[in-house]
Amino acid sequence: MDELLVDRQDDGVVLITFNRPDMRNAMTDAMTARWRETMSELATDRDARCLVVTGAGTAFSSGGDLSWIGERGSETVPRLRERMLAFYRTWLMITELEIPTVAAVNGPAVGAGLCVALACDLVYAADDAKLLAPFTSLGLHPGMAATYLLPRRAGAGLAREMLLTGRSLSGTEAAAKGLVNQSFPKNDLRSEVGGIATKIAQNAPIATRLTKVALNQDHQDLEAALRWESLAQPVTMASADMIEGLTAHRERRMPKFTGS
Repeated sequence: MDELLVDRQDDGVVLITFNRPDMRNAMTDAMTARWRETMSELATDRDARCLVVTGAGTAFSSGGDLSWIGERGSETVPRLRERMLAFYRTWLMITELEIPTVAAVNGPAVGAGLCVALACDLVYAADDAKLLAPFTSLGLHPGMAATYLLPRRAGAGLAREMLLTGRSLSGTEAAAKGLVNQSFPKNDLRSEVGGIATKIAQNAPIATRLTKVALNQDHQDLEAALRWESLAQPVTMASADMIEGLTAHRERRMPKFTGS
């Protein structure tokens, strides 16, 4: 079984599906290795314009596969730290991609699975999806940058509540509180997210990538933003895509961007 399905579409949208529905898409060693390979490939794929991540079956991801802990509980803290740090860094490679990334949370997103969703640029959930980070109820400190991603997405108050109490949010509640961008009826999620991804893929690739880089920089102040934009905008002004965009606007048609 291929634990990670990768579907590259003609419009530049890449769909990744966690494919261990029998384990509620737990992040196994095999899935982790395949994810690492796929992220490395996408980092240099000039045809990719948008990435969508979702889960097979009824779950998005139940988080890390921790079945090995009971078998290997005698490992020392330094060895465990090395193992977990490698695991975190592999899954968070998605944050290093220059193309926009979108999570389609079709069902429960738990712990590390939730964190991977929150590491995407845009997050959409099914109305009845469950989002939770129950680390402390399992006797674990949060991992996968949960203490960074949760506050950054929805503020310190909700992050503290979720991490300290284990509170679960439905997709509808998560959208209302700003943890995800929007929620949709379960049967509509895939098509709604597909439409969003297609729209992203239709935009000018150079401008889109540079915009994502700018947003990820968290400019320290107004001057830092102006310095970046005064460089990045001229880069796009020198592109063929800008000429195509202006021409298409004038001719009232859809532009055909080539990334040049």
